[in-house]
Amino acid sequence: MSIYALPSWLAAAAAAAAPLPAPTPLPAPSVKRLQADVTTMVGFGTRHTASTTTDPRRGIGAARTWAAERFTQIGASCGGCIVVDRIARSFTGPRAPAGVVVEDVLGIQKGRNPNRVVIVGAHIDSRVTDVMNATSDAPGANDNASGVALVLEAARLLSQRQFDATIVYAVFSGEEQGLWGAELLADTAKARGWSVSAMLNNDIVGNTVGQGGVRVADKVRVFSEGIRASEDLAAQQGRRADGGEDDGPSRSLAKMIDGVAGDVPGGLDVMLDRRPDRFGRGGDHEPFLKLGYPAVRFSVAAENWDRQHQDLRTEKGVVYGDTIEGMDFPYLAKVTAINVATLARIAAAPASPEDVSMAGALSRDTTIKWNAVPGAVKYRVRWRRNDVQDWTDVREVAATGPNPQTVLSQVPVDDNFVGISAVSADGAESLVSFAGRERRR
Repeated sequence: MSIYALPSWLAAAAAAAAPLPAPTPLPAPSVKRLQADVTTMVGFGTRHTASTTTDPRRGIGAARTWAAERFTQIGASCGGCIVVDRIARSFTGPRAPAGVVVEDVLGIQKGRNPNRVVIVGAHIDSRVTDVMNATSDAPGANDNASGVALVLEAARLLSQRQFDATIVYAVFSGEEQGLWGAELLADTAKARGWSVSAMLNNDIVGNTVGQGGVRVADKVRVFSEGIRASEDLAAQQGRRADGGEDDGPSRSLAKMIDGVAGDVPGGLDVMLDRRPDRFGRGGDHEPFLKLGYPAVRFSVAAENWDRQHQDLRTEKGVVYGDTIEGMDFPYLAKVTAINVATLARIAAAPASPEDVSMAGALSRDTTIKWNAVPGAVKYRVRWRRNDVQDWTDVREVAATGPNPQTVLSQVPVDDNFVGISAVSADGAESLVSFAGRERRR
């Protein structure tokens, strides 16, 4: 060993502190492309899940075929990097008593790790006032052609890069009947053994003028659960005891989105809504939450209920119906940009650390342990006092062995929360995993 060589521990610290390369900026979403895709979807008349599947120009069948063709076109532009997968299952329920075949159209962009998956999705089905009415015109411009157009544009922009994780671009059916398309994909993810790092649901993401004429053009809501739907009572009690109600995987995902949005030029402020969805309502991320996958919902800051689930009509000067005139496409492009930047970061990053624990009772120091993450060149240890919501301090630790750990001196475990993220060679950072008490092996 040269007398000028650094000791191993100092070399590791220097490597962890070394700056990582800045990622290449992502291209901006196309407002014209988003508008063209929404216009095409509106042109199918109705996209009710129980509408015709044989008419080549009208109904859910024509709409799903068109979505598959769009994924095929995008895949062709990148040498076949996106392949189309159409999955289907029959569902029966109060909104489809005779049963209906629900089909999801997937564009799958395989990553270097084909088993680790990031999902961005939106439902393509639409409806009018009577949820059983499968024949009347239901343009569904904002609810939810806006979300599908976002998914297609994300595929177009991200298809020009290769990522560590596989990206699944999902177009759901059956949302209005009971979140059936999302349930189908969540079950498929489990059956195929996918490790789902994140699921982004986009539903009603294209308007800025809400009920009563209020206009909010600078914000987008991101909904996330606190206590996890997938946890049993014992796990919930453990999270409560650790103080981790605001740091579950889905809340960590929402916080990441908030941070990512701040770096998007000319972007939007993310309103981090601390409940799974709007009050008493639901969306396509919920079946993923039930299976334990991190998932959030994007939605506009000001909803216009006169333009949701309505027969097309004008009464006393009020226009009802989800038509394209109620859309704001530059706003939709901004929501799309946040989705694209988030997907790029998560898909480029390693998986989130697992089995993160901290110990230090009756001590001024806190010891943090976690499992090594494949592909991580370093880890970021984050902490904050228990009386604040956002991480305030950070330490970087080199990835040097199979059993990583570090000690935070003079950071009492009683008064601080701690989390760990994994960082790739190109600087992409995973979701932050919250540190709880060490499990008994």
